[in-house]
Amino acid sequence: MTTATDADLAATTSEASLARTRARSLEIEAEIDKDASRFRVLTGDRPTGALHLGHYLGTLKNRVILQDKGVETWLLVADYQVITDRDGVGPIRERVIGLLADYLAAGIDPERSTIFNHSAVPALNQLMLPFLSLVTESELHRNPTVKAELEATGGRAMSGLLLTYPVHQAADILFCKANIVPVGKDQVPHLEQARVIAQRFDKRYGRVDKKRPVFRRPEALLSEAQAVLGTDGTKMSKSRGNTIELGMDADTTAKILRKAVTDSDRHITYDPVGRPEVANLLLIASLCSGEAPEAIAERIGDGGGGALKAEVTAAVNDHLAPIRARRLELMNDEAYLLDVLKAGNERANEVADHTLAEVREAMKMVY
Repeated sequence: MTTATDADLAATTSEASLARTRARSLEIEAEIDKDASRFRVLTGDRPTGALHLGHYLGTLKNRVILQDKGVETWLLVADYQVITDRDGVGPIRERVIGLLADYLAAGIDPERSTIFNHSAVPALNQLMLPFLSLVTESELHRNPTVKAELEATGGRAMSGLLLTYPVHQAADILFCKANIVPVGKDQVPHLEQARVIAQRFDKRYGRVDKKRPVFRRPEALLSEAQAVLGTDGTKMSKSRGNTIELGMDADTTAKILRKAVTDSDRHITYDPVGRPEVANLLLIASLCSGEAPEAIAERIGDGGGGALKAEVTAAVNDHLAPIRARRLELMNDEAYLLDVLKAGNERANEVADHTLAEVREAMKMVY
């Protein structure tokens, strides 16, 4: 007779929890289609480099879809989070401007969505103080993302900001009363931390009034987007030089894709397990063209890697052409981009100040 180990039980519990999260996420999607006005979404990016095709296909396209469905959309330029695992901010101004251009070129509408940055919203960051009192050090050390980020630093000492990264993310979500957060399955623990903080705050300090808690309980909108790998078949990352940036021109894109990894079999088939590099290129072509990867593979047939790369290049460049044209226009109008960010920051500050006032009232710190 075998006995389940603690690891087995933990894995089973994790799988069951993920299944519940996935089921609830599907319910939320259906509720959005019925009445999107009930929802406010919070998502965003760290300005650590240019957005690339993986970002666009994995998250940015979906943000535009949610916005266009009528979900109130808040996009965070997480500039303070740049220094969680770095010694400096790098060319951050240039990257923030580029990020704004990427957002708007992809279809984010500043009239319907709020784009803001951490460092411009003091009240958001002030929420870190009461929130830190609601979590334990051991809870932070157990967070999977904190552990993964620590391993990625190569053994360097963990900064206090990296350790409290999940609490800062909770402040991002809770300050604007977001009730849905798009996440991948690996990011679900961060959202759980935000829910725990919201619950503990209400338990410890009560409510401002009897009708509602101070904070809504955010739920996961689980991303089922197919993961796009880099041109070398590994995770798409600027540091690996295997990305296709949204701001690249068509010729540069073609040059990068000509170097993409395939295999020695000239007959092209869609086999994610047996031929992952070839399958990844087919997937990219599919996501950009709308044609099934199997159909693309069948059309290429015995054309080999050269024909496959030509197919992918055409699909990517055709799909990104209007985005790139719009991005170029935006990059030539920096004043407009900064006005968009200024307006978003004003809106974020208004909401953050109101939330902080509620927090102080609940904590009886209004003197």
